Amino acid sequence: MKKVIVLGCSGSIGKSTISILKEFSDRFQVVGLQANTDEDFLINAAKDFNCKRNCLTGKNLSECKNPETVNYVNFYGKESLKEFIQYSGADIVVNGIAGSSGLMSSVYTLEKGINLALANKETMVMAGKIVRKIAKEHDAKILPVDSEHSAIFSLLEKCRVCDTDVDSAENLIITASGGPFRNYSKEELENVTLEKALSHPTWNMGPKITIDSSTLANKGLEVIEAYMLFDFDVDHIKVTVHPQSLVHSMVQTKDGQIYAQISKPDMRHPILMALTHPECLSNSLEKVDLTKLIEMQFMPPRLDVFPMLQLAYDSLRNGGSSTIVFNAANEVAVELFRQQKIKYTHISKIVEETLAFDWSKECTTIDEVLEIDADSRKKAYKIAEKYEKIFGENNQ
Repeated sequence: MKKVIVLGCSGSIGKSTISILKEFSDRFQVVGLQANTDEDFLINAAKDFNCKRNCLTGKNLSECKNPETVNYVNFYGKESLKEFIQYSGADIVVNGIAGSSGLMSSVYTLEKGINLALANKETMVMAGKIVRKIAKEHDAKILPVDSEHSAIFSLLEKCRVCDTDVDSAENLIITASGGPFRNYSKEELENVTLEKALSHPTWNMGPKITIDSSTLANKGLEVIEAYMLFDFDVDHIKVTVHPQSLVHSMVQTKDGQIYAQISKPDMRHPILMALTHPECLSNSLEKVDLTKLIEMQFMPPRLDVFPMLQLAYDSLRNGGSSTIVFNAANEVAVELFRQQKIKYTHISKIVEETLAFDWSKECTTIDEVLEIDADSRKKAYKIAEKYEKIFGENNQ
């Protein structure tokens, strides 16, 4: 029986993971759950799995209101996360923590030689080369949970020439839903509200990722993650807009043929793959029926209208610490937009101006990554001040 920890158990990835673990309770034992502040959800999930070794990183015991917390939570605060993970006895950790705060959880997992089911794309965006080195040194696997990277992972395994162990793949093609504004003009984007940006046409995700999807920043992060995970040159990682979200990614081989991974837009598919790899299990998830009439569209992304994707490509080509900066500046800008302090179109401007500084330093340690992350956030907040002022003046 495989022992599992679920980080970010109260988020969308965490809840989908819990659904899978319940369906396959004969195969998995939950040995730890982590949430940030949602103690009620954490306790209820812990009861379901009879798991009494759990972590609440956003509160201490005195701040908790549920009287049962003391019976189910043993670890409090971010500083306890390392011990929680490394002395859990887990075989695999599902990292569903959103944003840059998920990086250290990935590091702690791999340092202990525990396999990592990775939904936290910022881990690879901020420190991909370092994290892969840690995984190799400790003989741990990184199994992608993002639907796009899970698809590429599976497709690349099938596109390998068995007798020579040489890859036949030439291009990775990542699909994007295009978000709720894929048909908007530049002028229409100027009037996007927070409410509209939080409404996604196909995926049910957290607020930050939903906004990122609408700006195509999320797709930019996925391009960077693919570069870090699969060692493909940036010019061989493509993006196509596919509104139906049935094809999750494609691989084009050297002879020009394209292979696609197709499934319903349900994160439980890639989660199950990561948890059970290399096995392939029958399950209760809804399957795509291609005997029925299904429309599939593919179109190029409009980089002139949605500059965040181009900025992600630029950060890869610029090298150094630029991908760390892209992620940090975007997190700052999105948070300010969520607080309704800046306009929707200010997000890309703040990221672009933050990237304009000299970020040529190549990070070789996690501490250096965190230093660049902190520095770029300070610069992004400073840049944002003028946009906050503009926003405030226009809304008086």
